[in-house]
Amino acid sequence: MEPLSNRKKVLEQKPMNFWERMYLPAILKGMRVTIRHFFRKKATVSYPEVERPYSKNYRGMHSLKRDEEGRERCTACGLCALSCPAEAITMISAERKKGEEHLYREEKYAAVYEINMLRCIFCGLCEEACPKEAIYLDGPHVPADYLRKDFIYGKDKLVEERFDIHSLR
Repeated sequence: MEPLSNRKKVLEQKPMNFWERMYLPAILKGMRVTIRHFFRKKATVSYPEVERPYSKNYRGMHSLKRDEEGRERCTACGLCALSCPAEAITMISAERKKGEEHLYREEKYAAVYEINMLRCIFCGLCEEACPKEAIYLDGPHVPADYLRKDFIYGKDKLVEERFDIHSLR
């Protein structure tokens, strides 16, 4: 079959000289590349001993934030659960009782708030959907474990530690 352009490329094969038949130049080029890599800085990081710096947009483990007075910001609106494409967030809302004003900001709060870390894809959509800025993906890595039930994080692992302003005075 003729090519459409009617151009032909004729390849000429020159006979190999003595050094090329010995493959010595090819071996020396390969050794040069290998030796050059011995003296380069290693790309791997010994993780437990040395932690690499994270970028500004790093997404780690979820954390539920508190306001300036130490109350939970989450009002159980459910927008984070609706925006989650992996359906990893579940919550049950409850009404605030009299005397719990120092614990919760609004009349409604999340009595149960759970994130299944095995389903979570760390997309950050829950963080963007929250109108009260209650959830952030700013924690450390999710630690490894052996049981599936240990990857369902409740409020005990997600809510920030209580910070009391009055103790600083």
